[in-house]
Amino acid sequence: MNDKQQSVRLGPNGKPVRYFVMPDSLSGKLQVWRYLLLRRAVQLGLLLLFFGTVNWDWKIAEQPVLTGNLSSSELLGFLPLADPFAVLQIMLTRQIPQQEVLIGAAIILAAVALIGGRTWCAWVCPLNMVTDLAAWTRRRLGIKDVFILSRQIRYTVLALTLFLSALTGVAAFEWISPISMLHRELIYGIGAGWIAVIGVFLFDLFILRNGWCGHLCPLGAFYAVIGKVALLRIAFDTPTCTHCGECAKICPEPQVLNIKAASVAGMIASGECTNCGRCIAVCPEDTLKFDLRHHIQNQQVPNTTESQQRRAA
Repeated sequence: MNDKQQSVRLGPNGKPVRYFVMPDSLSGKLQVWRYLLLRRAVQLGLLLLFFGTVNWDWKIAEQPVLTGNLSSSELLGFLPLADPFAVLQIMLTRQIPQQEVLIGAAIILAAVALIGGRTWCAWVCPLNMVTDLAAWTRRRLGIKDVFILSRQIRYTVLALTLFLSALTGVAAFEWISPISMLHRELIYGIGAGWIAVIGVFLFDLFILRNGWCGHLCPLGAFYAVIGKVALLRIAFDTPTCTHCGECAKICPEPQVLNIKAASVAGMIASGECTNCGRCIAVCPEDTLKFDLRHHIQNQQVPNTTESQQRRAA
């Protein structure tokens, strides 16, 4: 039996604190890995659609399946899609993007606001696979951080990126983005862009845990701002939580797992949450699950009223 399981420590709800133990069965492991496997399927599936269209001339109804790149693309020859952060940078250079690009940015902005701001980071961004590999490797090797860096610095990088775009007349982040570099290398061929990708991997592995995505990436900061109003949230069931801490150990953004704030809101309300599902998979008490903001808030109202009645009595 795991030493942690032998602990008799009680949680604030009076229940024994249990810790996550990886199941022995394949079905149990697949259940734990379900969100990881889904994320990889989405990331690799999108890359395959881009690659197949460019290199194998994939078409549906005589229309190319997915052309362009992660900044600006077109689905089936009629649906424009564009990165709103890239479009914002372009507009700050005092250039007006084409109408199709503006429509594409509006579509992605609406989707991100509905689904969850930084969901893009965990479910779409190809660089996430690189940084996840670095995080997995450093856990296995027990590598410690070289220094501490505030996660708020990404908002400074975001502001600096927008300022430089306006100052230089060039979309600053698009010019140096390791995300765009990785996408180009995978779809169009190997080149010097791998240097930046390897640099991110080594930085995350040897220097700072989740260094790029969790501390520096301005695109992640941009989507975190939008994510504050996103509808898809991770619901938090206060009565079942024993404060085991397993969620914080696995979370790439552990600061979002503020138990007190989550208990009050009934959910992980921070826009910095990537909705990766890691915390759900390792929670021994099923305290966490995906849900919609309005449903969570509707459930919180009766709970709040009940608590007030108990205090009054």
